[in-house]
Amino acid sequence: MLASASEGGLEGARVLEIGGGIGTLQVELLWNGAERGEVVELVSSYEPYASELARDKGLEERTSFRVVDVLEDPDAVEPADIVVMNRVVCCTPDGVALAGQAARLTGRTLVLSFPRDVLWVRFGLRLLNAGLRLAGKSFRVFVHPADALLAAAEAEGLSVFDGGRSVAWEFAALRRAS
Repeated sequence: MLASASEGGLEGARVLEIGGGIGTLQVELLWNGAERGEVVELVSSYEPYASELARDKGLEERTSFRVVDVLEDPDAVEPADIVVMNRVVCCTPDGVALAGQAARLTGRTLVLSFPRDVLWVRFGLRLLNAGLRLAGKSFRVFVHPADALLAAAEAEGLSVFDGGRSVAWEFAALRRAS
């Protein structure tokens, strides 16, 4: 889906993976024809693994990794043709604002995935959060209404052109009107 998500193809495209961890999706898009890629992440510990993955694929000259909070410092990140956020909006209580910021950074296509806002997912994530709390971890997972996430992106001039769902996850691909 990702390799074909961008109308106009990947050739020459700059990819931005927000909260990309080791940059798997960015590397996949580079491997399929995108020109440059960048992972922006809140967690610096992913960087060695992201570098290793890019090096293993022979893409180290075409990718970068930076620790940046796009909500706290939105001007620190350059816009990209294709912006990807895979399972990231659930990692912050500001998921809707993050979707809006990602849309502002999108030149052509935004692809995002998020937990479905349904009873069984909410219940499962409550159990996960309870386990995290009992383990003394401060990290929590959040479910945001799909309508609110998509409205935040649409308010920035994007429109949905593809989407889908599994039992627990949903994705949407949005594009900027020409």
